[in-house]
Formats: sequence, structure tokens, C-alpha cells
Amino acid sequence: MKNNCKVNTSLSLIEAVEFREKIRAEGKRFVLTNGCFDLIHAGHVYSLNESRKLGDCLWVAINSDKSIAKLKGDHRPILSEVDRAYMLNNLNSVSGVTIFNSLRLVNEIIELKPDIYVKSGDYNLSNLDKEEHKALISINAKIHFVPFLDGYSTSSIVEKIKREM
Repeated sequence: MKNNCKVNTSLSLIEAVEFREKIRAEGKRFVLTNGCFDLIHAGHVYSLNESRKLGDCLWVAINSDKSIAKLKGDHRPILSEVDRAYMLNNLNSVSGVTIFNSLRLVNEIIELKPDIYVKSGDYNLSNLDKEEHKALISINAKIHFVPFLDGYSTSSIVEKIKREM
């Protein structure tokens, strides 16, 4: 799958908004997803590929190292934000990456104004963060959930590694 709207580095939110405006001017659909993407695995790649099918460009907002530590504990992340951004940027389905420091994506949603916002199938409207959901409604974004690929999670991979040590 050729991605003709690709950038090569992690961009600041301001640069991401500029990219989004360019896409909007070209009449293309801008898809946004987010997550930690620590220990990138087949489940992540599957979700990203499915998300990309929903629009012309897929933007990924990844949690910073500090926000992951707050969410998951001091033992995480396993891979640095720079490494995670680099790997994601090298997937054909991903147009660009922005690292965010907060625990929630509210500001990024409001600034980027995605046409479509995607989460994996372990989420639904009832467990989507309420503030993020309000932000998505306020910008009239479509919300889509892609199927979760069973058996793939960073936590389960970490547990398997611990058991086999």
C-alpha cells in the first residue's frame, strides 16, 4: 500500500496541524488514532492497517514516556518515545506521528480536527474517555472501532517474557 502523504519524523502538534490543513485543502480524509504503542506487535500493525483503510492519511498520536509511566507504572515504557515514533513512521499505513505528554488526547483532537477517529476493538463508546468523546463530538468527527486482534497486547508479551526467564 503506497502512502502518498508520508512524513519522515515525529512532528510537533503545530506541525501536525499544518500537515492536516494541507490534507484538508487537498480534499483528503484525515484519520487519527492514538496509544502507547510500546513493544509494537502484530496487533498494533493490524489495527493501524485497518485504520488507514478508513481515510487517505493516518496520523498516530503516541503517549510520551512520562505519560506512559503515569498510566502504566514506572517499569514502562519499555521502548522510548523516539524509538516508538521511528518504528511507527516506517509503517506504510502511517502518515505521521506526534508525541503527546498529557494522559488524554483532548487538546490534540480539538487542534487536529480529524475526519475520523479510530480506536481498537477493546474500546467502545461506553469506555471511550468522556472528555475525548466530547471533543470528538464538538468537531463532528466520526468515531470508528477496528477489530481487536485477540492474543496480542504488550502486557501479555511482557508477562510471557517474565514467565520464560
